[in-house]
Amino acid sequence: MDLETTETERLRTLDQQRVWHPYTPTDAYLNAKPLVITHGEGVYLVDSDGNRYLDAGSSLGVNIHGHQRRELNEALAAQAAKIAHTTLYGMTHPGAAELADRLVRLAPEGIDKVLFLESGSSAVETAMKMAYSYWVFKGSPQRNKFVSMGGAFHGDTIGALSVGQMTILKNFYQPLLRETSSFAQPYAYRCGLCHNNCNLACADTLEEVLEREGDEVAAVLVEPRVQNVSGMIVARDGHLARVAEIARRYGVLLIADELGVGFGRTGPMFACQADGVSPDILCVGKGLTGGYMPLTATMASKEVFDAFRGDGKMLLSGHTFSGNPLAVAVALASLDLFEKDDLIRHGQAQAVVLAEELDKFRSVAHVGDVRQCGLLAAVELVADVETREPFPMELGVATRITERCRELGMIIHSAPSDTIVIVPPLVMTEEELRTMARILLQATQEVVASLPT
Repeated sequence: MDLETTETERLRTLDQQRVWHPYTPTDAYLNAKPLVITHGEGVYLVDSDGNRYLDAGSSLGVNIHGHQRRELNEALAAQAAKIAHTTLYGMTHPGAAELADRLVRLAPEGIDKVLFLESGSSAVETAMKMAYSYWVFKGSPQRNKFVSMGGAFHGDTIGALSVGQMTILKNFYQPLLRETSSFAQPYAYRCGLCHNNCNLACADTLEEVLEREGDEVAAVLVEPRVQNVSGMIVARDGHLARVAEIARRYGVLLIADELGVGFGRTGPMFACQADGVSPDILCVGKGLTGGYMPLTATMASKEVFDAFRGDGKMLLSGHTFSGNPLAVAVALASLDLFEKDDLIRHGQAQAVVLAEELDKFRSVAHVGDVRQCGLLAAVELVADVETREPFPMELGVATRITERCRELGMIIHSAPSDTIVIVPPLVMTEEELRTMARILLQATQEVVASLPT
């Protein structure tokens, strides 16, 4: 056994003895030989044995420009030479002011203020606190309920879990959660409302909820265009506009959770812009720093912000590392790269290439649905294509496909519904994108062929 392999085994053992991994089956992980990723090169991850893996999940959706991008490295180092951290409690720093202004200029019209945080869950919970506080200061404290779409995932802290609607999480943590309401998700493949003739009946179910509960609702939360974590559920054009119109009609705030869909993922800079919707509160993150530092933002309209003016009012929310200068500096450099690389246009062109490649999956046995919005896509596998019956969960079809992809040199992830989720870095070239699709197609065909008949 050479020294390099010995070091890999040492790190694996140390990890399995001490590290508790998120959303990872405990015994399966302890009995596995996990990868030890030591560095990145462009759109590739490299492990401690020197093996290279195409990062087809963008390291959980955060990698935009590729790993070890020189401009981002330099921005981080330059800021570290000045100051690593200073608080935003009652003061500011140059990067925070500049980044807030840049984000407002990029955001949908009407967004005017920015509060910095570190995680998506925190951004959503802060949005909830903003919405509730807004109504308290407006003299309607009874508006303390929230409504979200079926299948929604908005984070995994207690408040964010409360407004999430993923069954596996909702059921397990139910005793800890506050009561919320939901309306139908835009899941065309499994929709029982429109019967393959979509008229946005899923969005219209929001009206039924607000008709019953509207006087008590603070805000409606929605993931614009794509429900990311629940399996890349793609809404039809106009869905968000319909939801926004209903929310406005009943006088409730609209919170757009763009943590998984912002920064060019669905085509425009922000997904709301495709439907011409300006939310009251906008949550952004993941790709904000290009995957370098944890940084998110909860952004709000001037109307929401102005409710906190006068009589000593304030938003009772904020974190120690809100607006950390290192994270802000690399976020500014990331936005510079969007302009330098014309990345929005590049991503839109690559989405066309991805669509071509996804067509090849439609004829593969047990592929029930292929869906895409920009550079977010999914392949859903089912036991019976005609009835759309899912595979038994214990068969783990999607997991087997992701494991085979790893053997073939690619990291990609799956959703609980035997769905492979495709989240390539925006900077990916056409050749790299086609390589990604080829590996996934091979792995899918091989696993499907191995299934019991």
